[in-house]
Amino acid sequence: MEALKQRILQEGQNLGRGILKIDSFLNHQIDAVLMEQVGLFLAERFADTRPTRILTAEVSGIIPAVMVAKALDNLPVIYARKHKPITMQEPVFVDSAPSHTKGGEVMLMVSPEFLFATDRVLIVDDFLASGRTIDALARIVQHSGATLVGIAAVVEKIFEGGRDALVHWQVPIESAAIISDMSDGQIILD
Repeated sequence: MEALKQRILQEGQNLGRGILKIDSFLNHQIDAVLMEQVGLFLAERFADTRPTRILTAEVSGIIPAVMVAKALDNLPVIYARKHKPITMQEPVFVDSAPSHTKGGEVMLMVSPEFLFATDRVLIVDDFLASGRTIDALARIVQHSGATLVGIAAVVEKIFEGGRDALVHWQVPIESAAIISDMSDGQIILD
């Protein structure tokens, strides 16, 4: 997606250790028009999978997930919580993943009152890097009995191997922009 690639090149900051800062349009401040374009782009790629729900992780995945859901006829969006609120009753679907940007393990929780065995779930997240967060979300889908139909990311850092780590789910994987290299302070897009 050309508009996204241009914004990454213009405003993205390579902070080293594979960390890309794109806070000016996605991870802190949101460019709603660009995210709507990303949502349309990703929705087109998954329309044939007939998803019934979108699943993401809080916080940065929520906006792209909502935009994809809107483009797919206003599907419901569920986001996996990292902290269990008092309103979330047991039992819950829970899995964990290491956080590259925060350090340590992050617990991801989804209430069974919003994820059903009859659902066809499309996972949407801001980044596909190592694939560990998305893999944890896919395991939550599996535990619920729902069907995983695809994985979408706004930005993929292909050099971190996440796509390869997720192929065992045997679903389509699509990204709006793919970064092939961030060594030596560069940002190289495919």
